[in-house]
Amino acid sequence: MKYYLIAGEASGDLHGARLIEALRAQDPKASIRCWGGDLMQQAGGTLIKHYRDLAFMGFWEVLINLPTILKNIHFCKTDIIAFDPDVIVYIDYPGFNLRIAEWARKKGYRNHYYISPQLWAWKANRAVKMKRDLDALYTILPFEKSYFKEKHNYEVHYVGHPLLDSLAKCLPPKDFRKAHALDNRPIVALLPGSRQQEVKKMLPLFLKLIPAFPDYQFVIAGTPTLGEAYYTPIMDSQACKIVVGNTYALLQSSEAALVTSGTATLETALFEVPQVVCYKTSEFSYWLAKKWVTLQWISLVNLIFNREIVDELIQEKCSVENLEKALYKILSPEGKARLKKQYQQLSQQLDQGGASQKTAALILEALP
Repeated sequence: MKYYLIAGEASGDLHGARLIEALRAQDPKASIRCWGGDLMQQAGGTLIKHYRDLAFMGFWEVLINLPTILKNIHFCKTDIIAFDPDVIVYIDYPGFNLRIAEWARKKGYRNHYYISPQLWAWKANRAVKMKRDLDALYTILPFEKSYFKEKHNYEVHYVGHPLLDSLAKCLPPKDFRKAHALDNRPIVALLPGSRQQEVKKMLPLFLKLIPAFPDYQFVIAGTPTLGEAYYTPIMDSQACKIVVGNTYALLQSSEAALVTSGTATLETALFEVPQVVCYKTSEFSYWLAKKWVTLQWISLVNLIFNREIVDELIQEKCSVENLEKALYKILSPEGKARLKKQYQQLSQQLDQGGASQKTAALILEALP
């Protein structure tokens, strides 16, 4: 069978790679063409576009990059026609993927969507088009199946969260401190995001905390897509280390973390690392989000539990003073114990793993 996969960011690349491995295991003759990143390519997909050329976040950022986005949409359609896949598998990235899915449905292609758009957060009206354009939808959060059924009368497949598969393969790091020239002080991990806009916004703020915590060393989780050279000018002369492409080992070695909202909040929780969730964007993007997004929380941890487990410092609340207070709290013995007790319930909420294998099996079962 011929599969065309489309992912547009780092988390999609990770989950897409696991799905490619599962598809190839269940269909040894699989021919896979993909948009994604290094992980999907390493898993056996023929990489057509890297997500570093696709990841535009925020309303204003999308607007100013609209010509590039439209060019990518045109190229994607042309490439799909040339490849003529048996099925197109969309991985999150809804702004782009749902446009392609609408076009692909009209062209007669089979559309399967892995990792549903978060309609429970905003743009719930997308459900009408999704029911029309998709042959199958695979959800990864425990509350999504009932949400789609009750709110939209839409039957979807709940397959569990693919992060459990990735973390199951993650071995405890050996000689991590020595490999990265770290001293013996406890580590506070800084996860400023995977996109340039996020890093520029969040990392300078994180670095301002260093003088207040002399007994800790702060280590940045760098993404290979940006590379170490991108972070160096932002770090300036701050006494801070950077670890590129080894975030899981860094988290396993850390006492606490400051995490830009996203999939990283869930990864940090699954490693049972106390965290503060932080997020800032442009004033225009935030103003629009406040009008459209109806969520009480933005971190996946709090959303899954439907209550505040981890502190969230958003926009104007995300100040140096508030970050310092929140970090002191989670570094205290009481703060650590409280969070770790809550974290231990998280895996039970997310099914028992095997999301990639389940999804691959359902895709193959649906194909003639």
